[in-house]
Amino acid sequence: MQVVETLSEGLKRGYKVVVAAQDIDERLDTELDKLKDQIKMPGFRPGKAPASLLKKLHGPRLMGQILEETIQQTSQNALDEQKVRPAMQPKVEIASYEDGADLEYTIEVEIIPDFELPDFSDITLEKNVVEIEDKEVEEFLSKMTEQQKNFAKAAKTYKAKEGDAVLIDFLGKINDVAFDGGEGTDFELELGSNTFIPGFEDQLVGQKTGAEVAVTVTFPEEYGNKDLAGKEAVFDVTVKEVRKPAPVEINDELATRMGMENLEALKEAVKEQIGKENDNLSRTQLKRALLDVLAEKVTFDVPEGMVEMEFEQIWQQLKFDMYREASEDNPELKPDDVGEPDESLRDEYMAIAVRRVRLGLLLAEIGQSKEITVAQEEVSRMVAEEARRYPGQEQQVFEYYQKNPQALAQLRAPLFEDKVVDYILELATVTEKSTNREQLIAAMEADEEAAAPKKKAAAKKKAAPKKKAAAKKPAAKDADAKKAAPKKTAAKKTTKKTDKAE
Repeated sequence: MQVVETLSEGLKRGYKVVVAAQDIDERLDTELDKLKDQIKMPGFRPGKAPASLLKKLHGPRLMGQILEETIQQTSQNALDEQKVRPAMQPKVEIASYEDGADLEYTIEVEIIPDFELPDFSDITLEKNVVEIEDKEVEEFLSKMTEQQKNFAKAAKTYKAKEGDAVLIDFLGKINDVAFDGGEGTDFELELGSNTFIPGFEDQLVGQKTGAEVAVTVTFPEEYGNKDLAGKEAVFDVTVKEVRKPAPVEINDELATRMGMENLEALKEAVKEQIGKENDNLSRTQLKRALLDVLAEKVTFDVPEGMVEMEFEQIWQQLKFDMYREASEDNPELKPDDVGEPDESLRDEYMAIAVRRVRLGLLLAEIGQSKEITVAQEEVSRMVAEEARRYPGQEQQVFEYYQKNPQALAQLRAPLFEDKVVDYILELATVTEKSTNREQLIAAMEADEEAAAPKKKAAAKKKAAPKKKAAAKKPAAKDADAKKAAPKKTAAKKTTKKTDKAE
């Protein structure tokens, strides 16, 4: 193999690679030798046909595979020989090849630049530490009670209406025969919650305590239990109590409903949750501040291809934000109706793309040079956490990541990045400053406002949307990896109800 450099401009490199015809021929002979026992030829026992005849009859069919494998192996060897690190997948084109002649192809590639790592010990940062106040815990609990359902016993003469609850016993029958799963005792059913199959709750509206009702319903054709799907059933229902909505009090009873021993334990759990949220906010602001410092400390050329790819992601996100905002007022709007972002913003967002690529390369270099790694169990834990976000679809989520290495890499990237950030913060000087949650959020919003492009991206009118869409800044953060995940599906209705803490 011969390698000749044909281009060296900035981070762009070009090479001409020549693979001798003899090498190609030897690879073909090796492949034919592997297959000779499987090839059946008239007049010859398996494996006894002359190599020249095998090559003549089957060589052309195998040559495409041989050339592909040859280029794949030799191109990697050529880049290793030239001691270059590709920033993206190299562009390879066959220049010439004929049977019996040398293989010539070209490689065009952008390389990762060489640069020196900055001194992290002279970085000084301030970390906002939020002190949790009692009023925050009380406010959190108040919001929690707004999301809780509580019902109090109504008078016996009171007629149930939508939004009330009924305490019922029920027994379902099909053709006067009880079926599995159709019986319940002391079940609290909120009318209008659509917990049961369509039509069931409607027939209990207007009933009073002590009422006995025959509720007739038809199971949907798509019902999960095939034995019941599409069939008519009659439920014998006894209304044991009618209950009216009542305020949820913050007391030990509420704590017990939340799975806590008492109110004090619930408050401690809430305080811990608020603390974690505050820590995450504080960490996010500290990381942004660190990236700002690093962006000022390092300057080096970045591969154009990586910048263009990052910019395209930003631009597409910008277009999506424009469409999403416009479609809130006009649900029938189509993405193409919104048009393109203001071209005057292109340079500003291109600068953001350059910054992200540069910081990404810097963090990657730090992690590689300091041998920072992400363990497989850490990735598995992330996959498990992602799966928990999709109840009932956990297995599909696991299979999704097993079959999509790129999606798995997008889970691994933030873990790696956070480890690199932690490494830098250990070397930097970080002082702490006490603040409250409102001040921290205000400071973060101010930072975002300062970092965002100053101009507003107005959509060019293309079709006739009801309102003109204004573009928002991209949601992606500097050097943060973007996640891919399966879509959620709507949960199926069941005849059971569980209380969940919100």
